[in-house]
Amino acid sequence: MHTQFKKVAIIGKYMNQGALQQMQTDLADLARHLSSKNTEVWLEQNTAQHAEITGFKTASLESIGSKVDLAIVMGGDGTMLSVARALMNDNIPLVGINRGRFGFLTDLRAEDMLSQIDKILSGGYQIETRMLLTAAVVRDCHEVYQGFALNDVVIKSGLRLIEIEVEVEGKFVYKQRSDGLILSTPTGTTAYALSAGGPILHPSLDAIALVPISPHTLSNRPITVTGESKIEVNLVQVDDAQISYDGQFQLALELGDRIQVRRADKDITLLHPSDYCYFEMLRNKLNWG
Repeated sequence: MHTQFKKVAIIGKYMNQGALQQMQTDLADLARHLSSKNTEVWLEQNTAQHAEITGFKTASLESIGSKVDLAIVMGGDGTMLSVARALMNDNIPLVGINRGRFGFLTDLRAEDMLSQIDKILSGGYQIETRMLLTAAVVRDCHEVYQGFALNDVVIKSGLRLIEIEVEVEGKFVYKQRSDGLILSTPTGTTAYALSAGGPILHPSLDAIALVPISPHTLSNRPITVTGESKIEVNLVQVDDAQISYDGQFQLALELGDRIQVRRADKDITLLHPSDYCYFEMLRNKLNWG
């Protein structure tokens, strides 16, 4: 039997004051609707402040996950990515209401969000687990940074080609000159990796896609490895390069850096309406026939 949720967080585009003001009505309607259902409602504090919603409990993004058993995210895929990483240690499911562009992760429409949320609150939902990646930057035998990504870890050049060596489970795969490399979860294969010619992987797969960005040698093709693989990328030649996590955090890289990528120990749980179909979503978002 599915969990029925009693304490719910509402999180909007918490870093974008203008966007929050534009979705003020939807956020307020959702908060009042949930409250009328005897649900304890919490608003992320920036969401409440910039959308000018009062009368509800508030908490920071960092602490709100410990106070609720469900988080509803209103925004686009970028908002969902940042919220998912922020709440990954709280083990609460996420529901997305799309107020962005594509909405691969935020699949509820704002127009019928209240009826869909009612169904989810009454137990009418599908549970989907999404894997995370963790990537550590090792410099001079010391780890200088470790981050997490729901979509992808991207190693990318600035103005010139970079040269990298890739190993999987300690076995040499290739040396590559390119604009960079995308290491993608199945979730991320409908994002940057798709634009770079990578495959679409079903979210249920335990796999990591390695997708070159504009490789100098056209025979360098995307490959997919098991999600349990430990991947190491070594920077052999670089003038200007950086690593990014879900496109939302960037760190400058140096010659000789080693980037160690693997599946994270934590997963993200998404909830979808009971009639949700991944392939129908792809058809709609990608305009397939």
